[in-house]
Amino acid sequence: MSTRRGIRRRPGGAAAGSGHSGGRVRVAIRVKPGSARTLVRGRHGDALVVTVTAPAVDGKATEAALRAVAGAFGVRRRDVILVTGATSRDKVVEISGETEDIAGRRDSLLGLASQG
Repeated sequence: MSTRRGIRRRPGGAAAGSGHSGGRVRVAIRVKPGSARTLVRGRHGDALVVTVTAPAVDGKATEAALRAVAGAFGVRRRDVILVTGATSRDKVVEISGETEDIAGRRDSLLGLASQG
């Protein structure tokens, strides 16, 4: 998003008083469009599986996946940005917020937390 001064700012970037430390965690996801329900759980290699009901048409599945990831991590949609994979099922997203909380939630969803 551009400002009047021409400074580019990423959505979800840290600002004074934003309520989080400004940390970011990258998470690999595998999107499965056209599913019966929208869920965030399971693994596909090192990626978190995100199933969405939206079809893989005109970016609808990608947007649904980003909303689902935001919900699963307890952050606002604007705190989840797509880094790579706009037209691919394999994507990398960046989540802004408390780094330890996000990393812990990621590990829990991937089933890594119980492996000790």
